[in-house]
Amino acid sequence: MPIANLLATGLGFVVAAIGVLGIAAPAVLAELGRSLQSAGGLYVAVAIRVGFGAILIWAAPNSRTPRALRILGIFIIIAGFLTPFLGAERSRAMFGWWSAQGLFFTRASPMVAVGLGLFIAYAASSPRRSAV
Repeated sequence: MPIANLLATGLGFVVAAIGVLGIAAPAVLAELGRSLQSAGGLYVAVAIRVGFGAILIWAAPNSRTPRALRILGIFIIIAGFLTPFLGAERSRAMFGWWSAQGLFFTRASPMVAVGLGLFIAYAASSPRRSAV
């Protein structure tokens, strides 16, 4: 498996693990979110998103779903570059809204991360080749 696909698969599992953490211990995920609420934290989020999106685009040609990974990678890069325009205040407001929705919502929403991460891990793996 090419290195790009190994990286994308690993990052998919990391996203899924963060989702599992959010389901099992939403307070820990909330604290992680709070740590990114500063101006410096937003730039860290930009770097992570742009890097992750670039890895998905890099891994796409040798993946099971090249088009889906390219589109997802482009979307993540765009979201990364738009992050600073939200600003720390708006980010705090959105985070406050999310955390005020109650325990069911704060535990259910990380399920999206689990599903997305597992999809990325599956999609980034090399397609199966027949033994013919």
